[in-house]
Amino acid sequence: MTEVLLTVGTRKGLFTGRGHGASWEFDGPHFPSQAVYAVGIDTRGAVPRVLAGGDSAHWGPSVFHSDDLGRTWAEPPRPAVRFPRDTGASLERVWQLHPAGPGDPDVVYAGTEPAALFRSADRGESFELVRPLWEHPTRSQWVPGGGGEAVHTVVTDRRDPDAVTVAVSTAGVFRSRDGGAGWAPSNAGVSAVFLPDPHPEFGQCVHKIAQDAGDPDRLYLQNHWGVYRSDDGGARWTDIGAGLPSDFGFAVAAHPHRPGTAYVFPITADSDRVPAGRRCRVYRTSDAGGSWEALSAGLPRGDHFGTVLRDALRTDDADPAGVYFGNRNGELYGSADDGDSWRLLASHLPDVLCVRAAVVS
Repeated sequence: MTEVLLTVGTRKGLFTGRGHGASWEFDGPHFPSQAVYAVGIDTRGAVPRVLAGGDSAHWGPSVFHSDDLGRTWAEPPRPAVRFPRDTGASLERVWQLHPAGPGDPDVVYAGTEPAALFRSADRGESFELVRPLWEHPTRSQWVPGGGGEAVHTVVTDRRDPDAVTVAVSTAGVFRSRDGGAGWAPSNAGVSAVFLPDPHPEFGQCVHKIAQDAGDPDRLYLQNHWGVYRSDDGGARWTDIGAGLPSDFGFAVAAHPHRPGTAYVFPITADSDRVPAGRRCRVYRTSDAGGSWEALSAGLPRGDHFGTVLRDALRTDDADPAGVYFGNRNGELYGSADDGDSWRLLASHLPDVLCVRAAVVS
């Protein structure tokens, strides 16, 4: 029987669920009163490892790990992610914890605020700053977005351990093809409507990137206005927002097995951050953005105001796939059939910041 581990990072701790379909058992919060913006579930080893970025207002940020599916947690004796003294920076928050591909079985990346990328070679117990991105010549011109200046997305290529793509708010997409030694802006075709020049080399407010199941060179991007697809690993982007009720939003996720299939949660506008049309609906494309369909079976029918943040829409790796999202109303919804139908899995949670899920049976 398929069993899924479902993790929900909130403004006041981490909640974990075990189950599938209509049957779930939840516990938590772990790390009570800590904001958990980042969770990673690493299933590459013999024992799955769960990583969580806690954000204690008293003790400061930390990265915890669990090797028993979240029942118990360990914290390194020294901070796992910390800026070298010569940078003059200090860690505000871990925004992303991303296990790399099968070619790097012990490597985990962390994206942080201030905007930086860190690399771990011991499954997330210690990290080193990727200095070439931190010292990028454009860095002095990066500016914070509404949520801060952060590396909030990391994408790796399962074919090539040296290929890494990151998204920075609000500097845009940067790519490395040499293991992080060099980085180039990769925003051609992505608009920055809030700048005098709407098509700069960098400076776009990218909200999230997801990688296609069939083609690692195909990426989906949710921008601050605009939904895009790249078919060449991010070198160029094409607008695929036609057919959506709004192309503003924060989250995008890709189906784990079906090529050309991705999900977004449209938001009315940057000045009115509620679900588009005040309707709780996920939109799915099955043809790489050529068309979109609204998925609403089992979701609330009336006016709804639960905004889904950039890391709060996610799939698991089951077949058919589970699709999950949490919102700022503290509601958690799940689908066990690729998004065709939904049910409320939990309610009255704190503000949901991130969701991660993986098959662990």
